Amino acid sequence: MSEKKIPFAISILVFLPATAFATGDQVIDTGNTSWMLISTALVLLMMPGLAMFYGGLVRSKNVLGTMMHTFVAMAVIGVLWVICGYSLTFGESILGGFVGWNWDYFFLKGIDEVITDGIPEYIIAMFQGKFAIITPALISGALAERVYLRGYIMFITLWFLVVYSPLCHWIWASDGWLLNMGAAGVIDLAGGLVIHVSAGVSALVVAIYLGPRLGYPKTVTLPNNLVMTLMGAGLLWVGWFGFNAGSTLQSGLDTARALTMTQISAASGALIWLCIEGIIYKKASALGFASGTLAGLVVITPAAAVVQPLGAFFLGAASSIACFYALRLKIRLGYDDTLDCFGIHGVGSGLGVILLSFFIRDSWMASASEAAGRTWTAFDQLFVQLKGMGVTILLAGVATIMLCVIVEKTIGFRLSEKEEYIGLDQALHGERGYDFS
Repeated sequence: MSEKKIPFAISILVFLPATAFATGDQVIDTGNTSWMLISTALVLLMMPGLAMFYGGLVRSKNVLGTMMHTFVAMAVIGVLWVICGYSLTFGESILGGFVGWNWDYFFLKGIDEVITDGIPEYIIAMFQGKFAIITPALISGALAERVYLRGYIMFITLWFLVVYSPLCHWIWASDGWLLNMGAAGVIDLAGGLVIHVSAGVSALVVAIYLGPRLGYPKTVTLPNNLVMTLMGAGLLWVGWFGFNAGSTLQSGLDTARALTMTQISAASGALIWLCIEGIIYKKASALGFASGTLAGLVVITPAAAVVQPLGAFFLGAASSIACFYALRLKIRLGYDDTLDCFGIHGVGSGLGVILLSFFIRDSWMASASEAAGRTWTAFDQLFVQLKGMGVTILLAGVATIMLCVIVEKTIGFRLSEKEEYIGLDQALHGERGYDFS
């Protein structure tokens, strides 16, 4: 572009409308669209954050293999989402409401010119697709250091189709039956049930099915790089603003509320975990800070749009305490959830799904009461939340057992003892995460 044309181009941009851009007979809200573009990128940023968080916690012989479990989900689920995932989750209900379908969403072929509430449908599809990607990647923390990559890929493919897609449809699709239960439906802003409880329950089932790693719990397995884990936690904290605030699908008051509650809960969770460690161990660890941060983030995920600051602080603190003791209980029970997916995501977010009922803002309760035709109480909403929780646990638990058996009996799931001893990096990838030669 010549020097004479640059000022002219800039002058055109200056005089464009700040809030709307016409496309045919539809209008794009540029403010909302810009925020959703940013949110989509922030949620994808959580993937390398999760890879670093998990990768730093395993032994050095498994660091690449563990990180690959996160990154490969970006490709596998990323492709599945475009082919059929968006249709299965946000299409009109079929099979008695079990799942959705819309041929226009198949390969996203029918949304090229669609604008929904001022936002291009492509952006909504890609934003939701990032949620679909990260959910099965969370489960990889439970099976770390002991599964074939091919088995993992087959497992997350089937899990996405039979667990994530139906559950997402029930809670987030406009005609989903859990969304429309009671006066206001199940409250789950950004995936307390859809993502964290479902992944946490499945992680527990997988961990029990596969059995412990060689030598567990007698052999000490120290993290290979806590610096990387701490940086991963920081990236997750940043990305979570897109995760929660982006789920409002707007740039407005609800967005500000969700972002603020996310920050408060994360800080509360991190601080309380450090206090617990200081009281019990007389030391505050970097891993504890990272774990407390995650505990605070997962608990506020379903609740960020409906609670106020005091509620966000309480939820973060309660989650940190519950998750801390859930990890200690794991040691006593003896199951090997390698990176504590159930203990953090399942327990923490499950707590948020339930406790949010008692911290909902008055204006929201007034709207629910109007819809119900009577006074809608916290216990009314609690009953709805508990039913959503029960359905999620049942679907994720039963389906995961079946999928584990299918994968193991077909292409194999768990590594042989020799391969597990060598480590994922060498046995499966022919690489080393660290070259100390």
